[in-house]
Amino acid sequence: MRIPRSRIGLGIAVLALAAAIDLPAQSPPAPLAQPPAPGAPSAPQRGPGRGRSVQVMTLTSAAWPDGGPIPAKYAQPGGEVSPPLAWSNVPETAASFVLVVHDLDAATGAGTDDTLHWLVWNIPGAARSLAEAVPQGAVLPDGSRQISATGPVYRGPAAPSSGPPHHYVFELFALDGMLDVPAVGAAPSQTRAAVMTAMAGRVRGKAVYTGLYRRP
Repeated sequence: MRIPRSRIGLGIAVLALAAAIDLPAQSPPAPLAQPPAPGAPSAPQRGPGRGRSVQVMTLTSAAWPDGGPIPAKYAQPGGEVSPPLAWSNVPETAASFVLVVHDLDAATGAGTDDTLHWLVWNIPGAARSLAEAVPQGAVLPDGSRQISATGPVYRGPAAPSSGPPHHYVFELFALDGMLDVPAVGAAPSQTRAAVMTAMAGRVRGKAVYTGLYRRP
């Protein structure tokens, strides 16, 4: 599924994610279709991480098909429950995971950022899924940390009914270590920037999943 260039050209979240894996920023960003099947060649990593590679992982959800409409249960007008997610083809060097969920079509501030719907980092390297309905709280029982534009909780989609559906992108990164970024003490935008900065040169795998939503 292709995203119009005009919607994503200035998103610093996309630029930060590109920097985090030491690859040049592109327009459009990483393909929103499901990545190739396990066993596909890894993408070479440039810059400080030269000689290493970013493995293509697979991210899925039982809640909706990749690129399909997000059910109301997982949106703000509905239950605003975080969706179930599962991933596979994880690199052996994965020590933690970072999940970034953002609305590419919702610019904020001066139009240089998009809306952060969920950021979960320090997900244990042994994890292969996130259960539905993750509870609120800056630090989860397994040690994971979370934030969104509205606080330490999943923020459901809420695109207005007056326009086209928005593209909600779920990006999962496998890292070679944990991130020393606190979950409290800073604004969500600052925490997001700190996580992206800390990821630089440490990404060993990536997967992407997409959903569409607008209010009925």
